Amino acid sequence: MLEGKNYCISRENIFAHEFLGLNARVLQSSDKNKSGIAGKIVDETKNLLVFETKQGIKQLPKKECVFEFEIGEEKAIVQGLRIIDRPEDRVKNFWRKKNAVQ
Repeated sequence: MLEGKNYCISRENIFAHEFLGLNARVLQSSDKNKSGIAGKIVDETKNLLVFETKQGIKQLPKKECVFEFEIGEEKAIVQGLRIIDRPEDRVKNFWRKKNAVQ
C-alpha cells in the first residue's frame, strides 16, 4: 500500500489511480520478447503503458500483457485487458461502478 497525505493506493483500488511513477513488470505476454520487462511507468495511453527500463523506453500494449504493479510492499497483478481505457476514463469509471446503487 502506498499512502500519502490525501491518498492511499492498494490492490483493491489500483484501478482508481494513475499508474504513472509506479514500478511494474510484465508477468505474461502473447509476445514472448515482452515477458519479464520491468521498469517505471512514465506514460499511459488508452492502449499502451510506457516503461522506462535499463534498456531504454519500452511501449507495451495493454491487451497483450499481464502486469504486476509494485504498490509499496504489496504487488497487484492486473490483466491488461481490464485497463484498456484512457487513464482519466478508467479512474472515473471505477468510482462510478463502485458507487452505483445496487
